[in-house]
Amino acid sequence: MTASLALVSSLSSVVPFRAPYAPDDTALVRDLLPRAAFSPEADARIDAEAGQLIAAIRAEAGSLGVEEFLREFSLSTREGLALMVLAEALLRVPDATTADKLIEDKLTEAQFDTHERVSDAWLVSASAWAMGVTARVLRPDDTPLGVLGAAMKRLGRPTVRAAAGQAMKVMGHQFVLGQTIDAAIARAGTKQAKGYRHSYDMLGEGARTRDDADKHFAAYVMALTHIGKAAGNTGALPARPGMSVKLSAIHPKYEATNQDAVMADLVPKMLELCHLAKAFDLNLTIDAEEADRLELSLDIFAASLADPALKGWDGYGIAIQAYQKRALGVVNWVGEVAESLDRRLMVRLVKGAYWDTEIKRAQERGLADYPLFTRKAATDLSYLACARRLMQLRPRIYPQFASHNALSVAFVRELGRENWSDSDPGFEFQKLHGMGDALYRPIVEADGYPCRIYAPAGNHRDLLAYLVRRLLENGANSSFVATVGNLDIPVEDLLTRPAKILSDGARARNTRIPLPLDLFGGVRKNSRGIELGCAAERAALTATLAEFAADRHVAAPVIDGKTPSGAERSVISPVDGSTVVGSVVEATSDMAVQAMERAAAAFPAWDRTPVAVRAAALDRLADALDDNRERLMALLAAEAGKTQGDGLAEVREAVDFCRYYAVEARRQFAEARRMPGPTGEENRFRLRGRGVFVCISPWNFPLAIFIGQVVAALAAGNTVVAKPAGSVPLVAALAVRLAHQAGIPVGALQFTPGSVGSALVAHPAVAGVAFTGSTETARIINRTLAAKDGPIVPLIAETGGINAMIVDATALPEQVADDVVMSAFRSAGQRCSALRLLFLQEDVADSILKMICGAAKELVLGDPRHLATDIGPVIDGAAKARLDAYVAEARASGRVLFEGPLPDGVLAAGTWVAPTVIVL
Repeated sequence: MTASLALVSSLSSVVPFRAPYAPDDTALVRDLLPRAAFSPEADARIDAEAGQLIAAIRAEAGSLGVEEFLREFSLSTREGLALMVLAEALLRVPDATTADKLIEDKLTEAQFDTHERVSDAWLVSASAWAMGVTARVLRPDDTPLGVLGAAMKRLGRPTVRAAAGQAMKVMGHQFVLGQTIDAAIARAGTKQAKGYRHSYDMLGEGARTRDDADKHFAAYVMALTHIGKAAGNTGALPARPGMSVKLSAIHPKYEATNQDAVMADLVPKMLELCHLAKAFDLNLTIDAEEADRLELSLDIFAASLADPALKGWDGYGIAIQAYQKRALGVVNWVGEVAESLDRRLMVRLVKGAYWDTEIKRAQERGLADYPLFTRKAATDLSYLACARRLMQLRPRIYPQFASHNALSVAFVRELGRENWSDSDPGFEFQKLHGMGDALYRPIVEADGYPCRIYAPAGNHRDLLAYLVRRLLENGANSSFVATVGNLDIPVEDLLTRPAKILSDGARARNTRIPLPLDLFGGVRKNSRGIELGCAAERAALTATLAEFAADRHVAAPVIDGKTPSGAERSVISPVDGSTVVGSVVEATSDMAVQAMERAAAAFPAWDRTPVAVRAAALDRLADALDDNRERLMALLAAEAGKTQGDGLAEVREAVDFCRYYAVEARRQFAEARRMPGPTGEENRFRLRGRGVFVCISPWNFPLAIFIGQVVAALAAGNTVVAKPAGSVPLVAALAVRLAHQAGIPVGALQFTPGSVGSALVAHPAVAGVAFTGSTETARIINRTLAAKDGPIVPLIAETGGINAMIVDATALPEQVADDVVMSAFRSAGQRCSALRLLFLQEDVADSILKMICGAAKELVLGDPRHLATDIGPVIDGAAKARLDAYVAEARASGRVLFEGPLPDGVLAAGTWVAPTVIVL
């Protein structure tokens, strides 16, 4: 570790890549357009070459294998979805019963038998035949066969299972070069003899445990060794084979917020792989991942590249995704790094394979814009601009162009002629194993251009993630792979330039995909988030949080605009058991009565306030919460032990509550509604407030649920007396101050911290209660309200329970581990929705439990003000004592399967409970 940190510190001459995360599409496209323009003469040559390539592809229609398969079984068809689900799960299901149920569930709704006559491609026909047989056995015909039919169904299950399994293996054989690296190397010989090169990729997605990361790393070391030995001393780079590395596969927490730990762990690992690749003179390429990991990946690339011992090796490379708006910036940065360190690098340019995921992540996170283009043509334009720049960086950079698009290939060939006179083209093409054969056959075997095959190797059981990326990347109806086989589409349409589709920048953005903040259309604005994968945003957040770290907050009753005097008690942080976060003056029973009376007196005026005015106040409160986001996050960490990720989510939820209820108030309270009048009279009804609502909120969501209860009642025209949980009054007090500043009258929102819930609920003026907390307390409130004379008082109660998850053998273990760890342990397990009880199918229980425990072991318990912290303390000493007693009892009976470590040092006195897995 010391050596790796010393190496990182030696990078002072290398400026880290820190470009704007999500710039505007229109400005970026207009900047890219001239960078991707060609002369009329060059455009004519491109059209001619691309047309010839398309004709060659179409001449082989019916024998294209994977491309035909992707078109025939696209994700828009029931058959495509069924095949994807089966490919994802069937081969890893260990027991016959579950496999049979999965097959029956997926195939009885599909129509594979109709596909047998659609295509001449043997892969399509073989898959359709196997699936059609299984479907017909499961659904012989529509005639009731009684006992005989049931017997046929039972007797047919082994045959069905065998046919479906064989179909999955046929698919795997097409997408995967070999199930072992040696098998892949042997199978690659046929293509190598025809002039192709290979970059081997060991199947296996992101590691969840340290053991998984170590196994993946060992597999990379073993694969490099076998590839190097098989290659011998024949040829030299760039013609020699290589391997691709997925960084998230060799670290269990490959996250930007965990950067220090990742750098310390992965830089030495990458150096070991680099030195091994150098010893065999092989290419080693770091694969591209999601946008929020880009800066981290480039930091690791630069840190390992800086090792002086790697000088003279020209095989180190990195993949760049053209659909990312930062792609051209990455190309330029790589060129600068290569120049500053005096290295020659290999750069693989791809279109990109995580588009759907990236769009959803940006929307979920409430980002200002997307980190990637929302139009396919803009991605193609970016690809061209990046390709031209890479060509200009030769020979310092050896470009590798990955594409299955004939027009892109023709573009690249034309670019290769610019400013390059040597017989060696100085670049290579790349394609996926099993795809693009018809496109690249004349390019490689006739014209002599080099082409490297991206060749996955690994067990067919690990096919899922790779297969899904290929389906999403090449199976979309806008992709070249999907359209070239459609003879109804004229060749001219396939040659349309990106600039024309984008109307020279006027149509740079897909207008059907709203910006993340406009996700809800014109109804309301999405809450604003922070991209923690962006170093600039992390630094700004850390600096702002530090400004508020020393703030001392006060919570006191607010009754009719006055703060009564009273004894103060200190609010101690659960993080270390000693830090004073602030103080609280708790309301007395008399103060509670006064608050109810003031709220009752204020009700008529607030209820008569036009709904537009009430809703506008809630919108202003949403903006105020958003403007005070970091202050609230710092206080949530100090008072409630919330991590920064949880604190951000809670502030965003509170903002969403305000805007949602403002919209609903306008919709439901704006005007009287007409009722049916069968006898001719006209009847109208109007919604109005009930009176004074008592809102009692919990400690586990001291801001979001507190605000949600309060603004729902206020939006409907009720006045509110709000009582926060006793352990978290400071966050609520700050929220109330912001609400009053936003224009909600003090009389309409009274604040009563302290143990006054009983007095509030028993007051004659109470018109409704909103409560979140224990079932026992909810029952007490319910009985109190039931005993009151007068109108029935509604109780809106959300109480506790035991949330369970049921997992069978079809579930992807990595997804199970992610969901279990997130639900059970994040937020210190204190969410009302936290997972308490896990049921696992015995056939897979041991392996899944091992992964869950390994993933839990990687969680960091620590100061919640630090971005790298995953779990903060539980709320107080009483909660810790209850949990500790339960774990101690389970430990004594030998039922504790896993128990994580607790913090030490300054934090040891905090209310910490480690993630624990107990066998029932």
